[in-house]
Amino acid sequence: MTDKEQSAKRAQELRDKLNYYSRKYYVDDDPEIEDYEYDMLQRELKAIEDKYPDLVTPDSPTVRVGGSAENLFSKVEHRVRMESLQDAFSFAEIEEFDRRVRETERDVHYVVEPKIDGLSVSLEYTNGVLTRGSTRGDGDVGEDVTANLRTVRSIPLKIKTPLPFLEVRGEVYMPKSVFASLVTRQELDGEKPFKNPRNAAAGSLRQKDSKVTAGRGLDIFVFNVQQIEGAQLSSHKQSLDFLREQGFHTIPFYTRFDNITDVISELKRIGEIRSGLEYDIDGAVIKVDDFAQRERLGSTSKFPKWAVAFKYPPEEKTTKLVDIEIGVGRTGVLTPTAVFEPVLLAGSTVSRATLHNQDFITEKDIRIGDEVAIRKAGDIIPEVVRVVSHTENSVPYILPSICPSCSAPVIREEGEVAVRCVNPECPAQLLRNVIHFCSRDAMDIEGLGDALVEKFISENLISNVADIYDITAGEIMMLDGHQEKSAKNLVDAIERSKQNDLSRLLFALGIRHIGQKAAKLLSEHFGDIDSIIAASEEEIAEIDGFGGIMAKSAAEFFSMTQTADLIERLKAAGVNMKSLKEKSDDQRFAGLTFVLTGTLPTLSRKEATEIIENLGGKASSSVSKKTSYVVAGEEAGSKLQKATDLGIPVITQDDLLKMAGIKI
Repeated sequence: MTDKEQSAKRAQELRDKLNYYSRKYYVDDDPEIEDYEYDMLQRELKAIEDKYPDLVTPDSPTVRVGGSAENLFSKVEHRVRMESLQDAFSFAEIEEFDRRVRETERDVHYVVEPKIDGLSVSLEYTNGVLTRGSTRGDGDVGEDVTANLRTVRSIPLKIKTPLPFLEVRGEVYMPKSVFASLVTRQELDGEKPFKNPRNAAAGSLRQKDSKVTAGRGLDIFVFNVQQIEGAQLSSHKQSLDFLREQGFHTIPFYTRFDNITDVISELKRIGEIRSGLEYDIDGAVIKVDDFAQRERLGSTSKFPKWAVAFKYPPEEKTTKLVDIEIGVGRTGVLTPTAVFEPVLLAGSTVSRATLHNQDFITEKDIRIGDEVAIRKAGDIIPEVVRVVSHTENSVPYILPSICPSCSAPVIREEGEVAVRCVNPECPAQLLRNVIHFCSRDAMDIEGLGDALVEKFISENLISNVADIYDITAGEIMMLDGHQEKSAKNLVDAIERSKQNDLSRLLFALGIRHIGQKAAKLLSEHFGDIDSIIAASEEEIAEIDGFGGIMAKSAAEFFSMTQTADLIERLKAAGVNMKSLKEKSDDQRFAGLTFVLTGTLPTLSRKEATEIIENLGGKASSSVSKKTSYVVAGEEAGSKLQKATDLGIPVITQDDLLKMAGIKI
C-alpha cells in the first residue's frame, strides 16, 4: 500500500470519528472526548489533507464550523456566517499568526479576551427590540431559541438606542457555582449529571419548556457585532464599548496591544487566573482590532485570517485511588465516590471525585489501587478522566448488593443506570428526605437546616417527616441550645408550613419523577389528596403534561401502606391537603390549547395564561397541530408564521377576552 493509500484510509477513519464526536458535542450535548483530544485528531486530518489536497471531501470536519441544527426547533439561516476560529496550541503558533498578519498590515493592534466555553448564539434587534435569537449550528443554519434566550436575564429585551437593525454574537454559559449546585441536585435525585458547564449550558438552552431554561441560571457574554444599521463602528474595542453602553453583558475584560510580545504575556496571565474565574474558559482569543484591516485580511473557507484562538491544555494530575465510598441519596440511589491521595489541581487540593454509577466505573475499568488521571470539569468539579495503570492482582469494582446504610438489598431497574435502595426506613434516605421536605421549594420551613435535622434524627426525635410537626420549643432549646425566642420562631415556621398549598406538600414528599411542575399539575387536577390516592395509574396518566413513567411512580407511591400512614399522620397534625387555587365553575376553554406570541396590548403573559387556565384551557409554549388558537400581539415571531402555515386560527387579545366573557 502506497503512502497516499494509507493516508486516504487514515483520513476516512479520522473523518468518521470527528463527525461522530462533533455530533455528540454540538447536537446531542453529550461530549465523549475532551476538546484537546478532538483538536489533536482534527490536526492530524488537516496535516493529511494539506499533504494530499485531493483527499479533502465535502463532509470533512476541516471545512465545517460546528454541528447541524437539530429538529427540536425551527431552522434559522444566519444573515452573517457565524465563523469559528483557527486554533493555536503554542506561543510559536501565535508568533506565526502575527507574522502572517503583518505581511499585509504593518501597523497592527490586537485585542485579547478570554474565550468563554459555552454555546454560541446570535441575537437580532429590530428598532431596538429583541426579535430573534438562534444557535450557531453549522455556521450557516442554526436553531431558533428566541423564547429560551428571553429567559436569560442578562440579555436585554430592549437596547438603549433603537437602531433599525443590530445583530450581535455572544456565548451563553453556566456560571461555575450554578453548575456545581445543579450537579449536586442531579446526583441527589439519581439523575445523570451534566459533564461540564458547557454541556449544561447547551442542554439548558435547548429545552422545549422555557421554564426549565429560566430555572437554570444561564448567563451570556456578548463579544461581537455581526451586523449593524444606523451606526458606524471602526474597531473591535469601540464595538465592545458600544455594546456595553447599549446594556449588553460584554466579555468581562479585554486589552489592546500593539505587539505580539505583550499579547503572549497576556495569554500567560489569563492562563494563570483561569481557575479562579466564575466562568469556564477554554482559551483566549486574539483579534485584529481595526475593522478595515480585517476586511483586507479576509477569511479562508472556514476561518477569518484576522483572529486566532489560543487553547490552554487541560490540567491533569496522576494520583492513587485508595478507596471507593458509597453514599445513599434522597431517592435511595447509591453513588460511588473515588477517594484518592490529595493532589493540588487548578488552585485547590482535591481528594475525592464522584464516579456516578456502575456503568461509569465499568466503562473506565476503575479499580481500587489504580493510578488514575484527575482533572476538574469546568475547573471546579474533580473527575477521574482515565486509569493510568492497574496494580497487580487488582479486581474490577462492583457496587455492593446491599445498602451501606441499612443493609437492605438494592435493585437496578431495567433501563436505569442507578442502583437503588428501596427500603423506606433507610436512615441515609431519611436524612435527605427530611432536608428536602423542609427546603424552600417544598414546605419552606425556615430555620430547620441540615445540621439541626441531623441532630433530631440522631436523637430519634424524627423518624419520618410527620414527626416534624410534633417537635416542641422545649426540645429545640434542649437539643440545640436555641434561645427561647429563636426556638419559638422555628415552631412558628413549622406551624405556618401547615397552610401551604397541596402542590408544595406533593413536591415535599419526594415522589420519584415528580418535580414542582408535576406536583402542581396533580394538585390542580385532583384538588385534594384523597382524590389523588383514589386515582388509578390510567387516570393520573390522563393529566395533560404527565408521562407514563410519572403516572406509574405517583400511583405506586400512593398505593404503599407507608404512604397511607404518613398521610394520616400529616392530616392529624393539621397539614393542608387541598389545592388552594380556586377553580372557576366556568370551564368554557376545556379541551382548548392556546399559544401566546408577541407583546399583548394590556395583558402580561402571566395574566393571559391565568385567564386561559382558570377557564379550563391550556397555555402552551409551542405551536403544533394540536394548538386551537394562537393569540398574537406586537412583535409576534416565528410562532405566528407557523400558525399560518398550519392553518391555525390567529386571534387578538380582544378576541381572547371576548371568548372568555370579559368585557373590554
